[in-house]
Amino acid sequence: MKKLMNTVYINNPDRYLSLDGENLVISQDSTEIGRLPLHNIERIMTFGYTGASPALMGKCSEKGIELVFMSRNGRFLARVEGEVRGNVLLRRQQYRYADNSEKSLGIAKNMIAAKLYNSRWILERMIRDHGVRIDTEKFSRKSAFLKESINKAVNCEDMDSLRGIEGEAASVYFSVFDDMILQQKDDFYFKARNKRPPLDNINALLSFAYSLATGMCTAALESVGLDPYVGFMHTDRPGRRSLALDLVEEFRGVMCDRFVLTMVNKRIVTADDFNKRENGAVILTENGRKNFLSAWQKRKYDEIRHPFLEEKVEWGMLPYVQALLLARYIRGDLDCYPPFMWK
Repeated sequence: MKKLMNTVYINNPDRYLSLDGENLVISQDSTEIGRLPLHNIERIMTFGYTGASPALMGKCSEKGIELVFMSRNGRFLARVEGEVRGNVLLRRQQYRYADNSEKSLGIAKNMIAAKLYNSRWILERMIRDHGVRIDTEKFSRKSAFLKESINKAVNCEDMDSLRGIEGEAASVYFSVFDDMILQQKDDFYFKARNKRPPLDNINALLSFAYSLATGMCTAALESVGLDPYVGFMHTDRPGRRSLALDLVEEFRGVMCDRFVLTMVNKRIVTADDFNKRENGAVILTENGRKNFLSAWQKRKYDEIRHPFLEEKVEWGMLPYVQALLLARYIRGDLDCYPPFMWK
């Protein structure tokens, strides 16, 4: 099993990254303020206008260290990668599956069924843990709708129907998202999903979490030899990581939504951690990103028991495990793709 290594987050936009031997050097105003050995770093993520030396980019490419540039609000900008590694036969088979509507639908149905299952589990857990603070009858109705949507997704016969089922189920799930916000209600509320740009604090947090999770899925798919840009449900579009967007569907609820709710309900983030721009966009402040990323990194090391492997796995390894299972299915080692369905 692959080992979960460190992700370095560069949150301050004034930092410059360079290379000294086998070390990452972090500088500000030409003064070194920190250095880290590269041998235990898996990923370097920068937010805002941060420079990096060509020597560091080359070393990261050589060692397979992901160097990612994000905007200050967490939107993906660019990624440095070296020579494409992976089994060419696996990728050729992936492309065949992507061009085969029956194969693509089979994989997509499993992924969306898992997404809806995990979303329903979140509602059921709210009923169990916070029944005295929420309208349990309303949550039970929404949960029942999601249960029926899972059956529809498993039995649907074309991709357009699957997208319709997923969209309707997502609308029902998000219709009670505001009820799951139990603290700081004056500053944190959810009326509807908006993302380009996010227009409130909750949507800013959700977009940031989804962007991080999609980056993890991209790296995981590449690490097992799959092409993250060729998906099964999300259609091909230049520059769009379609397969990563497919895979992240399984993790939106349990990895991202629950994390955002925890950050708010435990007051790890507050209204002071956000800025609102003239166009209405809401973004995390530098301190807000720091708090978010610190908690996100800590969460990645929590262990769960994987429902298919029946082994303990760190949360941060889940995208890699699912990418590995997907690769095994495409190679013909498994009869079907087993999505992540959290219990």
